[in-house]
Amino acid sequence: MGTTPVVESARRALGPVGVFLPFSRTSAAPADRQSEAVRRLERAGYRATWTNEAVGGKDALVQLAVLLAATERMVFGTSIANIWAREPQTAHGAAALLAQAFPDRFVLGLGVGYPHQAASVGREFGSPVGTMRDYLDQMGAPTQLPAPEVAYPKIIGANGPKMLALSGEIADGAMPAMVPPEFTVQARRLLGPDKLLVVGLAVAADADLERAKETARQTVAGRLGAPGTYAATMARLGYSEQDIAEVSDRLVDALVGYGGAAAIAAKVGEHLAAGADHVLVLPSVTDFADGVDQLEQLAPALAGLSR
Repeated sequence: MGTTPVVESARRALGPVGVFLPFSRTSAAPADRQSEAVRRLERAGYRATWTNEAVGGKDALVQLAVLLAATERMVFGTSIANIWAREPQTAHGAAALLAQAFPDRFVLGLGVGYPHQAASVGREFGSPVGTMRDYLDQMGAPTQLPAPEVAYPKIIGANGPKMLALSGEIADGAMPAMVPPEFTVQARRLLGPDKLLVVGLAVAADADLERAKETARQTVAGRLGAPGTYAATMARLGYSEQDIAEVSDRLVDALVGYGGAAAIAAKVGEHLAAGADHVLVLPSVTDFADGVDQLEQLAPALAGLSR
């Protein structure tokens, strides 16, 4: 079939490395601070920034409208826009308007979220793959008022083989997160060469290697304890019950880039070599200002990486 123009444009625009804009679960950074933060990241050499979303409170697409307007060249993506936060036709209308207003600077990453998020809006979670398929199908359904007629890349948060397969079938690519390089190899093989593969990599930047590793271990433990099938994904990749239960060194070393900038750049490079088009760096920092500072400090080692 060949690579579509949408995927080709996204690959060029995103470049090999992007960053996740830090956030707090207790308070929202004011819009002016967020705008100044992404301008700093742009000046540091990063070409792409990603933001998250749950259900309620924060609207990722409105947030990106503010941040796109605050920068000159930076590409922004949702990592992820939660499908329970808005109806599919509304998601398409908002995404299309952003893509029209800021050409080649927007990527829509969609995620199915968790059952409690569906319940919070009075919906049935259902089968994750079936639910996501229905959502993408409905994005193009007729509406009372038309959306802009513009193409934009749609990728799906996918950490399992069925969601990856769906990403290759009906979307422009996939976005797995906190996976080892061997998963990236499998994802590229399953998607084929013509789809966009964005990989989220958690990082713990700290010159004190032992402290960095402990932060990395806590990050992995938190991910294993979250709802979903993440532990099953690790088991399918050959990590033992003991690795998973004890959050072993082997698991931590595979999943997180930790230590100094060179070590983190090397882990990013592993995913690029394994087939990722773009690696999204997720700092293990809960304070907004500290996270932005950390990303700025990592920029000399990361922003110049190539595929």
